Amino acid sequence: MENITGLLHQWQGGDLKAREQLFELLYADLVLVARNRLSQHGSSTLQPAALVNESLMRLMESDAGYKDRTHFVAVAALRMRAVLVDHARARAASKRGGNVEMLTLSHAGAAPGEQDMVYEVLALHQALNRLAELEPRAASAIELTYFGGMSREEIVLVLGVSLPTVDRDLRFARAWLNRQLS
Repeated sequence: MENITGLLHQWQGGDLKAREQLFELLYADLVLVARNRLSQHGSSTLQPAALVNESLMRLMESDAGYKDRTHFVAVAALRMRAVLVDHARARAASKRGGNVEMLTLSHAGAAPGEQDMVYEVLALHQALNRLAELEPRAASAIELTYFGGMSREEIVLVLGVSLPTVDRDLRFARAWLNRQLS
């Protein structure tokens, strides 16, 4: 862990070799997060490696000050969310003539498939944005769980709150999202 934190700080200081070492060390973890996320949707159009690679490209463009491994993976998870949402929007636009605003959740009861994944990701994205306006920390906890595959203990470190607080936030966010998405 200290090695990863050191590499993060070296990369932020401009050391590109440290960045490459960091990506080598964390790539397998990030692919696992991506594989878990994609397997829940049955999507065959976006592969875990492609999701990770696009996320890493976006990470390289940002200037986030990473504190440690957990913080880096949390930010990577948020970038994965952005990639999934962009991918879902592009799929919906190509299938619906570019009219993403007309999407509904009418397909929610259908068998899992690629089109359902598009609707689910877009609906979740919109609901998370609304939740973030109401309860930002709860929205962050769900993002880290759902998109980052993080444990409750890891979320505690990222958000800097207690485990009972994370548990409360997750219960609230899940209940709120279930109401919004049903």
